[in-house]
Amino acid sequence: MSAQLFVVATPIGHLDDMTFRSIDVLKSVSIIAAEDTRQSALLLKHYNISTPLTACHDHNESNKIDLLIEKLKNGESIALVSDAGTPLISDPGFKFVRAAQAHGIRVIPVPGACAAIAALSAVGLPSDRFSFEGFLPSKQSQRLLQLEKLKHETQTLIIYEAPHRILDSVKDMVSVFGPDRPVGFAREITKTFETIKKMTLAELVTFIESDRNQQKGEIVLVIGGAVEEIDLDQEKLDKLLLRLLEDLSVKAASQMAADLFNIKKKVAYQRALELTQHNQSDDDN
Repeated sequence: MSAQLFVVATPIGHLDDMTFRSIDVLKSVSIIAAEDTRQSALLLKHYNISTPLTACHDHNESNKIDLLIEKLKNGESIALVSDAGTPLISDPGFKFVRAAQAHGIRVIPVPGACAAIAALSAVGLPSDRFSFEGFLPSKQSQRLLQLEKLKHETQTLIIYEAPHRILDSVKDMVSVFGPDRPVGFAREITKTFETIKKMTLAELVTFIESDRNQQKGEIVLVIGGAVEEIDLDQEKLDKLLLRLLEDLSVKAASQMAADLFNIKKKVAYQRALELTQHNQSDDDN
């Protein structure tokens, strides 16, 4: 059998969250590529796994890939793990996985813990549509710019944040999203001091300021989406679309209207379709 690359999820805190399959895979491969060999060594020791470890992290991934790919081509299966949770989700591994696929090596996911999904499942905010944004920029100017881009997003947002930046980040969210936007605060998930609460952004600022312990550990923010799309002058949009539809296709007309009104293409396209269907119905009558 050809060698395979296994992308293995590991616990984000509670060691009992390790799956039976993950343990079997880690025992069966030739080598484990780990974000932090010291951290992973503790996990392997707990489960009596003696498979050799090699470091594969942000600072050496590009240089390490060729060596790891060579091992795979020589028939040695490899497991990729991060410090905690699912590799590649705000963790190293993307370049390695891409290189493996480029060399025709099968990449197999071994699912398990993921802080983003765990937080989403427990905070009580809409989970049918969500966007994972990873970490926000550390510089405030860039962070504010990124938040402005997300301001009108209607799906739930999932954001990771470092403990030393959490208060500043939430204050920036208040200034951009408004104080009443709902937010789920999930800290130290599955660990001894796990904290999972839902409140408004303004209330979260007060909560963090009143308890410095909330500025420690691993933090996930789950932010409710904007209630409405960008407020449009519907009459003006309809008038423009009707004029454009006299000479252009639905696709072309909606594209131009979207650019002029600075709205999503799918919003303009849907409205153009509705207007076209309405006009056809009037003609039939």
